[in-house]
Amino acid sequence: MLLTTPNLTQSLPTRPPLVELNTVFRGSAGHPFLAPRGVWIVGGRLMVSDTGQNRVFIWNQIPTTEYAEPDVILGQLDTQETGRNSGGHVGGDTLQYPSGLWSDGVQLIVADAWNHRVLIWNHFPTQHGQRADIVLGQADFSSNQPNAKGIGAAPTERTLNWPYGVTSDGERLWIADTGNRRVLFYDHIPTESFASATAVIGQPDFTERDYDSANPIWPYSVKIGPKGQMVVADTQYYRTLLWNDWRTAPHQPADVLIGQADFESNGQNQYGLFPAQRTLSWTYDAHFYGNGLLVADTGNSRVLWFDTVPTEHNQPADNLIGHASFATGSENANTRFGTDKQLYWPFSISTDGNQLVIADTGNHRIIIGKLPVQSTDLKK
Repeated sequence: MLLTTPNLTQSLPTRPPLVELNTVFRGSAGHPFLAPRGVWIVGGRLMVSDTGQNRVFIWNQIPTTEYAEPDVILGQLDTQETGRNSGGHVGGDTLQYPSGLWSDGVQLIVADAWNHRVLIWNHFPTQHGQRADIVLGQADFSSNQPNAKGIGAAPTERTLNWPYGVTSDGERLWIADTGNRRVLFYDHIPTESFASATAVIGQPDFTERDYDSANPIWPYSVKIGPKGQMVVADTQYYRTLLWNDWRTAPHQPADVLIGQADFESNGQNQYGLFPAQRTLSWTYDAHFYGNGLLVADTGNSRVLWFDTVPTEHNQPADNLIGHASFATGSENANTRFGTDKQLYWPFSISTDGNQLVIADTGNHRIIIGKLPVQSTDLKK
């Protein structure tokens, strides 16, 4: 059965709808999604981090029904298992709280957040429980301590601490090393485990993790745009950081702030009682689409749309997905008897062509829709 519910992706009534059609997808009928925090589509394939059940699902075709069995399940030795590290010890075939995903259809990269590592499959997985080929952040597949040596250990160019986000342009790799308050950059996708990063964004060197409002405070996701821009969802400061050129990011603060007027400000919805056209609450992702930008305003249960990538601090959004007004937040008349009539805490966004998928995390489901065609759209 195909479940279509147009109100889930409503937008401003004064503008054409951003999403032409949307459907609800809940995953496997026997083991539906539990708080999926990562989603990615490429080449007609759908990948979902089923975060609450410590596994990654792969569908080789975009599902067209409310429930569909996956073609591949990663992270569990038994396809019916849902425990952390498959209920046992960490290995090359287990996951613990997987989040961000990236693939070009050839390689697959997964942020295995609570194992403090990133896993790389050199060839797109085709078997249940297939082992990863490369591990970053740990010396081997059987280790999973923060910063490799345990709680309190200083970071290095090789280590990770709660990495929630990953992205690539097909050549280079970026990791949102969230717990270390930084983004790591690799000038090529590593081909060996425990590889060193090339540069660090948000810290003066690889061994620091201090708190500075001019830098990412809690970088949850990172994406690269079609013109070389870089965007980072900085969750704890209720803002999105934007660099006009990713090459400058290791050397300077962001060029543009979304959600705040300056680097010192950090108010949830800019200290307002309700959201507004310029504000954010617990933002967890952003995604370039055509000439514009989608921002997951997670705590306000909406996705903001900017017709063009912002060029100045605190620029207002042009439209939104999830509500009919910028002043509507997560809790409203639609949620009086439940949250399933709207988006609820959307964590992750991905596009392929004009195909849109949103991890509607608070409702334990994926929203699949169509965006207006953008002539300059590229896969990010």
